[in-house]
Amino acid sequence: MINTSLFYKSLSALMLLGPLCFGQYRFAMEGASKKYNTEIDVEECLTDQCGHKANVVLFNKNGEKIQTLVSDNLILSFKESFKPSKVNVISLTQEMVYESPVVFGDFNFDGTEDVALRNGNAGNYSSASYDVYVFNSTRNQFVPSKELTNIASNYQGMFEVDYERKRLITYARSGASLHYTYEYQVIPNKGIDLVYEKIGDVSEDPPKITVREKISNKWVVKKSSK
Repeated sequence: MINTSLFYKSLSALMLLGPLCFGQYRFAMEGASKKYNTEIDVEECLTDQCGHKANVVLFNKNGEKIQTLVSDNLILSFKESFKPSKVNVISLTQEMVYESPVVFGDFNFDGTEDVALRNGNAGNYSSASYDVYVFNSTRNQFVPSKELTNIASNYQGMFEVDYERKRLITYARSGASLHYTYEYQVIPNKGIDLVYEKIGDVSEDPPKITVREKISNKWVVKKSSK
């Protein structure tokens, strides 16, 4: 498990050494999206982690700059140690890191690609959190989504997207015993609505599972069993 507290203590110590220790560390992501390439310029890097403020620059596949988004705490936690470079642009793939710094997908099911940026560890039990931007066709740019950011920041990491059922799925836990699954439905021009929850209590043997689903705007217990 990555020791994030050690990471931040190390960064704080480096800050005392002055500005000569820092520069923009640049990473390029080309395979995360069908429409966009991404360049990440992050302030600080150690041997196996980078963090703090970062500019995320989006380009189309022809290399034309589309938009620059900012994360106050874009964390890169690498699976293997590497030597940071302030000179060379480092090619970055999702397989290199534990949590992708940039996630693309059609999060609101409107047919256009949206984007989420890693922004710290504000999720359930200090899991990864994300700021979500949806593409606004009228303004021809990505705009912040408060509702989607909320569910991408308060559970366990980035939500999953079920394109077939048009639902967003996320998870949480309370202690070692209670495990939660939540599903949100996107309502066009209105927002999102929690429509399903599953609670597993593994403190009992066999575990107790409770499933509730919202039907006709009313919660119904679909399954409660041991």
